[in-house]
Amino acid sequence: MPEQFHRPVRRPSESFDNLVGAADPAEESRVAHATASALLERTRSDETGESTERLIAFAAEHGIDEIAELWSKAPARSLPGSLWRLYLLQISIRSDAAATAMLYERGRVELGSADAVVAGAPVPASPDELVALVDTILRGVFRGDFAVALDRAAAYCRVQASGATHTADDYEATEPGRASDLTRRALRLSTYADDLAASAAAWRRGALN
Repeated sequence: MPEQFHRPVRRPSESFDNLVGAADPAEESRVAHATASALLERTRSDETGESTERLIAFAAEHGIDEIAELWSKAPARSLPGSLWRLYLLQISIRSDAAATAMLYERGRVELGSADAVVAGAPVPASPDELVALVDTILRGVFRGDFAVALDRAAAYCRVQASGATHTADDYEATEPGRASDLTRRALRLSTYADDLAASAAAWRRGALN
């Protein structure tokens, strides 16, 4: 199974680097936070929901590479860092929905917690239903309760991590390379879950910047 959590971005052009001052980490951080705040404010102020739907559709089809490149360098437990992780989840699910659904179902069966309920996917979840789930979570980010959306994403990551861990155990004896890829995936998903949950708590305190 290919590793799916690499950074799905292109290298920005020289002109873009010059535009945002990429050589200056402080300026890069400022722009990352400013774009994340502006995007959230724009979509959440649109009561029709049209801005959110256009953004989700555009990101799914074209990506948001240059903005995401900035967000990827932000602290994990920050507004741009949270949006970056949500963007990665959308890309990873859409890039291989069948494998994602397989891991999610394995994790749901194995994980003795309420995470599958919190995430909100159908039982069992088809590939198309998981694609719909991540879009629903993104709608919650841009239109609903931001902290709840982050908690749902964190729960989704924990279910996926459980599925990847148990599937890795299945392949350990026969396909150690595949088992290692799955183990790395599980670790990354667990880390994302912790970061998203911490960001949700920070948002509730008014401290997520």
